[in-house]
Amino acid sequence: MNTTDYPVHGAGLGLRRSIMEPLADPFPSQVQFMEVAPENWIGVGGRYGRKLREFTERYPFVTHGLSLSLGSPAPLDEAFLQRLKRFLNQHNIRIYSEHLSYCSDDGHLYDLMPIPFTEEAVHYVAERIRRVQDILEQPIAVENVSYYAAPGKQMDEIEFINAVLEEADCRLLLDVNNIYVNSVNHRYDPVEFLHALPGERISYIHVAGHYNEAEDLIIDTHGAPVIDPVWELLDQTYRHFGVLPTLLERDFNLPPVNELLAEVDMIHTLQQRQEQAHDYHAESV
Repeated sequence: MNTTDYPVHGAGLGLRRSIMEPLADPFPSQVQFMEVAPENWIGVGGRYGRKLREFTERYPFVTHGLSLSLGSPAPLDEAFLQRLKRFLNQHNIRIYSEHLSYCSDDGHLYDLMPIPFTEEAVHYVAERIRRVQDILEQPIAVENVSYYAAPGKQMDEIEFINAVLEEADCRLLLDVNNIYVNSVNHRYDPVEFLHALPGERISYIHVAGHYNEAEDLIIDTHGAPVIDPVWELLDQTYRHFGVLPTLLERDFNLPPVNELLAEVDMIHTLQQRQEQAHDYHAESV
């Protein structure tokens, strides 16, 4: 995949209702794309519906789903997928992504549960992803998730992810923070894991903060600033795969917008550093 294949470019920020006003006038130049959870916006009218429309008419948007539950034993919610399809078309969304996990059965579990790392699960979830892509009539991206237990594990996490991506023929939303979190919780080398991913399938990247419960237990929260080791892993990502569009996730404990933008600026700094290193190498050759 070359840079012209990416759905968006540069650095992005998740849009929350509480920051719509501060972002609106003037819109910060360092934010080159935005992301919303479609479940939070489908069917929303009135003032917030109009404001979202104003944003999506002016700026590139991607979406990150919360409830499709790709690994669930329950049937896919195809009625929701039809509503989602209309939303994506209405707002000219560049790509739809979802978690490689499940969050429901007969009811909603209100958490992202790990799909068992088994060959049977690979075939099951890949078939569901293909069905989603058929309904939406476009490729989707699935995100590597943080997890705290691996029930029924028959293969490594990286083997499972790569097998699903290959069989489903879908894209990858690469969450760098989740690699770091899992590498601490499950004691593996995050750079080795990163290098084993198929770079040609990456559509964009998430970077976020987390909470340290203990030295050997990190909880993925998206409620704190990004820490240095995660920035370093993002830098490693750019070195290995080249500069990729990257979005800052912050879901709660939202600080003032200028603090969020400082983290967006850090994404730009790392991207520019890698671009300059690449240009220098090209000139030297």
